[in-house]
Amino acid sequence: MYGRADYWGAEGAGGGVKAADLCRKHGISEATFYNWKAKYGGMEVSETKRLKALEDENAKLKKLLAEQMLDVAALRELLVKKR
Repeated sequence: MYGRADYWGAEGAGGGVKAADLCRKHGISEATFYNWKAKYGGMEVSETKRLKALEDENAKLKKLLAEQMLDVAALRELLVKKR
């Protein structure tokens, strides 16, 4: 979950609520809050959605690459055994 403006609403956007109270209410650590704020604080909601989509795509591609690397390694082992 990202610390987007639509998630935090007016509370987090200068609403006068202390970070500690906001974090306690939403069940996250202050460190997580400040990490999210540093990473996503200046972004619009559409930008965070795009970033999330890119991160998801990147994770899928990494998984596919790992699977392909395993396939190649298995095929190499078969080739060595046949020789």
